[in-house]
Amino acid sequence: MVGDIHGHLSCLDKLINKLETQAPDARWVFVGDFIDRGDHSAQVLERLRALEVERPNTICILGNHEEMMLSFLRDPELAGNRWMRHGGLQTMASFGHFKLGVQNAPEALRVARDQLLEVMPEGLEVWLASRPRWFQSGNVVVVHAGADPDRPMEEQKDQALTWGHVAFGKQAREDGLWMVHGHTIVSLPQEKNGVISVDTGAYATGKLTAAVIANGNAEFVQATA
Repeated sequence: MVGDIHGHLSCLDKLINKLETQAPDARWVFVGDFIDRGDHSAQVLERLRALEVERPNTICILGNHEEMMLSFLRDPELAGNRWMRHGGLQTMASFGHFKLGVQNAPEALRVARDQLLEVMPEGLEVWLASRPRWFQSGNVVVVHAGADPDRPMEEQKDQALTWGHVAFGKQAREDGLWMVHGHTIVSLPQEKNGVISVDTGAYATGKLTAAVIANGNAEFVQATA
């Protein structure tokens, strides 16, 4: 289970090299937030899509940053400036040169959205929109941000899975599920109260972390830029 990449391609490539040696037969699950803040979001998306072809059992979870990008593509005037303030500028730059700032006029956002759609690889928007919000294997569940501990996974709200829930990690689940998540940066990957946290802030720290879970144990693999 690989933590938030945030456009850090070199970390991703180094971690993949490590996983190919240390967990070659495992299912690789990416917890979301592939884009924004780092400089190579377009290239990270290309790498992940190629990885799904190479390893068809790969899972890429929808993160809140992918959701912000999709909202921009659907309604740039409403969602554009919010996305730009939270890393969208770097993602746009990775696809080409766009004349945008953190605050933009509606017309500028519409033009930029249309230009982005023209240069995005074929099928990318559909691929992003089809990402699952959670994945379960046995008693291990992978989400991007969190989950409501009082609700079964089938009844979770999108907001809780992709943006977080106030009781997540504080209140123990009663169904025995172990939850792996990103979204919230931790200085060191950790396993606590049935929650495994793997977002070590790659875009800021240069450290991308994966949790390899086997036989009831979690071991952490980390790549450093």
